[in-house]
Amino acid sequence: MNIVRLAAGDERVVLAGADLFDAPPAQAWTERFLSAAGHHLLMALAGDDPIGFVTGVETTHPDKGTEMFLYELSVAEQHRRRGVGRALVEALAALGRERGCHGMWVATEADNAAALATYRAAGAAPPEPCVTLGWSWD
Repeated sequence: MNIVRLAAGDERVVLAGADLFDAPPAQAWTERFLSAAGHHLLMALAGDDPIGFVTGVETTHPDKGTEMFLYELSVAEQHRRRGVGRALVEALAALGRERGCHGMWVATEADNAAALATYRAAGAAPPEPCVTLGWSWD
């Protein structure tokens, strides 16, 4: 397995791993994500085949500085429980440290045992109670 950091021009790699995403990635959104400052997509490859990814977004706040927000993690089912997710999370954390972030955070469901185990294995602190609210616009 090899973990690569994608950049503008690597849209074909994202689209090749379409089955890893919740919905098929759109070309325009993929281009926008990969070209936006502070947006990161790391892809795990077995040979040339995408087997997992993690996305992170740097967020800066006036009184907190810059943190890495782990936006999404996905590993192909046949590659789970082999350290791929942990390696992706650790690679994103290393990138965050390299870019001067003071920490990293992620939100997940309280009953998502696989995600909690992966994040803990990669060094995350125990979860804090949290309520997440959202807005959707058509």
